[in-house]
Amino acid sequence: MDITLDKSSNTEALIKIKLIEADYQKKFDEKLKEYSKKASIKGFRPGKVPSGLIKKLYGKSILAEEINNLLIKSLNDYIKENDIKIIGDPLPKEIEEEIDWDNQKEFEFEYNVGLVDEFNYDLDFKVNRYKIKLSKKEFDEVVENLQKQYGKMTNPDVSEDGDSIFGLLELSSDSEFAKDSVLYIDKLAKKNKSKFVGVKKDEKIDIDLKNLFEEKSDLEVFTNKSEKELKELKGDFTFTVKNVNRVEPAELNQEFFDKIFGKDSVKSKEEFIEKYRSIIEENLNKESDYFLSQEIQKHLLDKTKVEIPSDFYKKWILKTQENVTADELEKDFEHYIRDLKWNLIKNKITEDLEIKVENDDVLNKTKSMFREQFGAQLGEEMEKNLDVFANNYLNQNNGENYYQIYNQARTEKVMDAIKEKVKIAEKDISRTEFEKKVQE
Repeated sequence: MDITLDKSSNTEALIKIKLIEADYQKKFDEKLKEYSKKASIKGFRPGKVPSGLIKKLYGKSILAEEINNLLIKSLNDYIKENDIKIIGDPLPKEIEEEIDWDNQKEFEFEYNVGLVDEFNYDLDFKVNRYKIKLSKKEFDEVVENLQKQYGKMTNPDVSEDGDSIFGLLELSSDSEFAKDSVLYIDKLAKKNKSKFVGVKKDEKIDIDLKNLFEEKSDLEVFTNKSEKELKELKGDFTFTVKNVNRVEPAELNQEFFDKIFGKDSVKSKEEFIEKYRSIIEENLNKESDYFLSQEIQKHLLDKTKVEIPSDFYKKWILKTQENVTADELEKDFEHYIRDLKWNLIKNKITEDLEIKVENDDVLNKTKSMFREQFGAQLGEEMEKNLDVFANNYLNQNNGENYYQIYNQARTEKVMDAIKEKVKIAEKDISRTEFEKKVQE
């Protein structure tokens, strides 16, 4: 067997494999004997079918299978032994001449491969980590929203700001256009709010539909029409009130505390405020950490030059992802490139910093996932059996669950290692300012 690597550039190459009869003959003969022992052919006793007949009937398929197995093993061994860093998998080059399985003794196959060229990254840079300060007003608003979430729905006679109104939307020029919908007063444009405050059941209100809301998306939800469909609607709109809906916020009492944190976990308003503020602050810290990781990733992607074999990578994606069309790939290719670059950078950092992911890391990550998912509802009994639940989850889905959590744990370890190397400056910021940063 002869295997050679022919590089056409730093990122693309052709691996050529030449086979002679001696490379595959022994395995081929062994396979023929196995078929002879197992074959059931009329006129012959089991295990007594002549190998010549087996070869005549099944020889081509056996030979093709054995050569294919040999090629896969040889290709993988060659890449591993020569420490060739590749992107994706080798793609077999189309054979120009049809193989003559009856008479051909020597074979030559070629595989296109995408190579990872040497590149350098720099962890000597500065990045901000934002400590989000939640004002008393912002915290009170969060608590009020929680009270409304667990509040009681009422139907008052007269509407107020903050209520929602259930009614019938009609169009004067189209008698068939009639739609029941819910209108949220706090989402209206400021100039329109007064029309819907102080209204009662059965009142009919003339409205300028296209300028009704602050956001276009709210108009599309209200009408269940797309922007294009709305442009085609002509005429005057009216909204007839059928019901006023109001949420009476839940009281800060023991029943409310039990719903949020579990029975008797909190026994006073002061305890509730303290515990809920700590949860909010913990969540804000997670948001800040996530944003920091995103900023680090963005910096490394923007500043690290990694050469990518674009043509090969496109072919490999189309070959391996049946649900992706050529047009879709062209449109989103920049995202594919950035994902690939980030994986290559992570791989290199993992190797350079000798980062290891053990089974305990994967198990602990899975347990953390369960805790976040169930929150306060994770009972004492479930906590005791969390190892069992986590292991069961990791063993499901043919190893896909384990692979997914492994990658998450690995990414976290890599990012933690990067954060130890880069210069991180702590900066106080309000929640509003932070949200603006995220949207930039």
